[in-house]
Amino acid sequence: MRSILTLLLYAFTCSAMALSRRAPTPGQLEQVTDFGENPSNVGFYIYVPQNLASNPAIVVAIHYCTGTAQAYYTGSPYAQYAETHGFIVIYPESPYEGKCWDVSSQSSLTHNGGGNSNSIANMVTWTISQYNADATRVYVTGTSSGAMMTNVMAATYPELFAAGTAYAGVSAGCFYSATNQVNGWNSTCANGQSIATPEHWANIAKAMYPGYNGTRPRMQIYHGSEDATLYPQNYYETCKQWAGVFGYNYDSPAEIQNDTPLANWDKTIWGPNLQGILANGVGHNIQIQGEEDLKWFGFTS
Repeated sequence: MRSILTLLLYAFTCSAMALSRRAPTPGQLEQVTDFGENPSNVGFYIYVPQNLASNPAIVVAIHYCTGTAQAYYTGSPYAQYAETHGFIVIYPESPYEGKCWDVSSQSSLTHNGGGNSNSIANMVTWTISQYNADATRVYVTGTSSGAMMTNVMAATYPELFAAGTAYAGVSAGCFYSATNQVNGWNSTCANGQSIATPEHWANIAKAMYPGYNGTRPRMQIYHGSEDATLYPQNYYETCKQWAGVFGYNYDSPAEIQNDTPLANWDKTIWGPNLQGILANGVGHNIQIQGEEDLKWFGFTS
């Protein structure tokens, strides 16, 4: 009798494990719990389209403070675009109360440092392996705190991403403080008082992955000119950072396009790897420009 019970228990356990590890259902947002190391306990939600491409691309879409994976899934256009273009969307979820991202601690601002950035990077590598995804077509985007993390991901894991778009964020490392606080708030940065040269900001970004000399993701930076949460000076500092990383002369952009992509929005182009879009008259709640993201990522011309 004991051996029969043991066998039944073993069968039940195996069945439960199989269910917990089943592939996410196409066309639905689902959580993945078994994707390898998750040092900072970040939630991993994934959307696999019903119309999945062979060797699909990946878009990592990172939510704002107070947000969740579900909220960003429903409030952003990426899942709908996934059905059209066959790519996979990863929606990380912050583990902290308030749902902001840790962009202030040394662990998260370091390649393989054990912070939020490390956990998100492991989601990407798991997805590439699980779905035979195209490792040369992985993109990252986010809003507010998610935009901050977008810049951090581009700095800490430049080898993973081909391009990024950041909506109303701050430069990578701007929220770091001497206290090395996890998920801390930096009012000096938020209020646009952290002002430095392109070279200074570039060195901060490069120090997040010491010794890395490979290619870096193309960056497109969006910000509202009336942002009272993350002041618009952060737009200029973020553009300085990536101009410094790519070796562009920040003070001499290649081109400025007015009323692009919307009326009263101005696009500044420093080169093929960096664009900045200042939305004049817009506050912190800047609208995602999904079609522009698709162009920047290379899904559309």
